[in-house]
Amino acid sequence: MTRRGSPRLEGYAILAAVGLVAALALRRPELAVAAAPFALVLAIGLQVAREPRLDVRFTVAGERTVEGAGVDAEIVVRAESSIDRLELFLDLPKGVSVAGEDAVAVRLRAGEERTVPVQLSCSRWGVYEVGAIQARARDLFRLVVWEDQLQRAHQLKAYPHAETLTRVLDAAETQAFTGSAVARVKGDGIEYADIRDYVPGDRLRSINWRASARRSGLVVNERHPERNTDVVLFVDSFADLRDENRSTLDDAVRASAMLATRYLERRDRVGLVSFGGVLRWLRPGMGQSQRFRLIETLLETGVAPTYVWRDVDLIPARILPPKALVIALTPLVDPRFATTLQNLRARGFDLVVVEINPVELVEAGRSPLERLAYRPWLLDREMLRSRLERLGIGIARWGDDVALESALEEVRTYRRYARVARV
Repeated sequence: MTRRGSPRLEGYAILAAVGLVAALALRRPELAVAAAPFALVLAIGLQVAREPRLDVRFTVAGERTVEGAGVDAEIVVRAESSIDRLELFLDLPKGVSVAGEDAVAVRLRAGEERTVPVQLSCSRWGVYEVGAIQARARDLFRLVVWEDQLQRAHQLKAYPHAETLTRVLDAAETQAFTGSAVARVKGDGIEYADIRDYVPGDRLRSINWRASARRSGLVVNERHPERNTDVVLFVDSFADLRDENRSTLDDAVRASAMLATRYLERRDRVGLVSFGGVLRWLRPGMGQSQRFRLIETLLETGVAPTYVWRDVDLIPARILPPKALVIALTPLVDPRFATTLQNLRARGFDLVVVEINPVELVEAGRSPLERLAYRPWLLDREMLRSRLERLGIGIARWGDDVALESALEEVRTYRRYARVARV
């Protein structure tokens, strides 16, 4: 696509203009004589200069990448007329950088095409619009400059970098489809459950011959079948606490991506609810395509300020199926989300909270009054955590110095020894 920019004079033009203006203002003809050579060069240059006609294209090797990884791109420029100097600057959004120099200067002959390779890198997950190019062309005598802003928009999606989890939490109850979780019921499976007397119709391979030898009749082994589970990731987007190096919302999205990947590898159905100023959800599903849908929905997660008191009734019933394991990822700083967690538990959902620890992001303050107010805030958090645990909600505290898998192990221990709470 050909674009024409706006011309701008510089160099000799400025000198000639200054000399002529000074001659008129001071009534000194010798200044006009001194500026005459510059004006002559300017007149010749303006007659020779022609506005360049460019065809600029910007392409990206892929639409998806991982934060921190490089993705190849290229700028292809073709000139219909000769350009002595063409400067191209890639104007990138915040969070996207280019390896090396982000500006390049080339000289093109008439009809020549030049390809400039670049490598982009995203420092943070998200959806970015790349392809804004600032072009600046100069004529042979450096008298005229043409500038233009070219929009060659391409959408680049940066997925959060996810670590590998070897073990995740199991739901209290499983579904009817085959998966990797051991069900509590008895049926065809691998995990041993119990033995019982043989009845006609039992398979011969299920007979426990050693136990039958010690009894007067045949006995068979009963086993636990392997079933799948429904997992719903419940992301708190009411607030985001951040500093230069860390953000609670970034950590929540990154943890959600790790959990979704691991559960889908176990053939579980995974859904998503982003609960905050803007309510987003994704129905539970399976497979690699569901993973892409989950992560791309997570990329749209952001904090939208609102003072509306939201309730769990806003979430469609099909998004939270019965017997689903709900994993809430939250910094526990907004009372609306804490109330929603209690409502979910009161409705009988198997609920786990991954607390994105915000204490390291909040400074106690310098003045005595600020330090005094900081202590009740910490006590309120402890009281809220204790109240949720009394309801039977396991809480994993995850921060910089704790791996996510280690935090989930605390919940597994709590669920093993905690009593069933009355809600």
